[in-house]
Amino acid sequence: MNNVVQFAFILFALFITGCEKERPITPVDDSSVSTNESDEGNTKVSLLLNWTPEAEHGGFYAALLNGHYATEGIEVTIVPGGKNAPVIQRVATGQDTFGVCNADQILTGRNQEADVVALLAPIQDSPRCIMVHKSSGITSLDQLNDMTLAMSGGRSFAVYMQKHLPLENVEIVPYQPISIFLEDKNFGQQGYVFSEPFVAQQNGAEPHVLMVSDLGFNPYTSILFTTGDRISSDPALVEKMTSASKKGWQDYLDDPTKTNEYIHSINEQMSVEALAFGAAAIKPLSLTEGMSSEQIGMMTTQRWQTLLDQLAEIDHADASLDINDAFISVAVE
Repeated sequence: MNNVVQFAFILFALFITGCEKERPITPVDDSSVSTNESDEGNTKVSLLLNWTPEAEHGGFYAALLNGHYATEGIEVTIVPGGKNAPVIQRVATGQDTFGVCNADQILTGRNQEADVVALLAPIQDSPRCIMVHKSSGITSLDQLNDMTLAMSGGRSFAVYMQKHLPLENVEIVPYQPISIFLEDKNFGQQGYVFSEPFVAQQNGAEPHVLMVSDLGFNPYTSILFTTGDRISSDPALVEKMTSASKKGWQDYLDDPTKTNEYIHSINEQMSVEALAFGAAAIKPLSLTEGMSSEQIGMMTTQRWQTLLDQLAEIDHADASLDINDAFISVAVE
């Protein structure tokens, strides 16, 4: 990392340790500059999500609704993503100012020379799970045998699972609609603990959830990130965006009601009940044992190094990557 970027990292860290109106969701015009001044003098930025608006994005919407971005002089347009949304690419190329992704995507992106840097990790423990039927009697990941398992086989978590679990007589198929899980008692499916299990329950199934993090693969989730160039050129903007987002997550974990109603209004496929279920499931993943609300979003060198070692083991990243270039710690480790 060059001296200019290194200086910006240090300056940004000092900003963070010292601290810690609603707009419709519209696409960003690729031809526009992602950071400029609004008519009110606020800095206009875009935040690209990795999926359609759900509970996993609740803190960012809370920051918008509760005025934390506006207080910092930032006018934020939250852009919904979707399946295979090119979040890393769009942020790395400046089409969007900030993005939301998971920690493994930061490292695999950097492995492909994308200049992306994690700023805040609102969800500490990965919500990634494998959902099975309770009637199967399966209670741990190493019991996943003699069945069909729907998961994205090339994703880092899936490759890691295939390397570390026996998976005897397991047929791995692409991610499937929930209807297939409901019909087949000998079927397992990847999901997020705050999403697919709720849908299964609502349709009369009794799912049992196996957390992938129990296997040791536990990337930070719903990470706020930007580029090293952005940190270097405008550290104050990055600090303000990170600080306001952290406050939004503190609000959302404290009381998600208003934010969930708003998310439902812009994504009617997510019911208020589903969002409430999601928020309740996310809270213990964001505030893990011993954490205070002031520590929301913290990241540690040890966690990043462990993740890099795991990605290197499955040939998804080069072990020589410098993890200190991949994130900025927002709390004392």
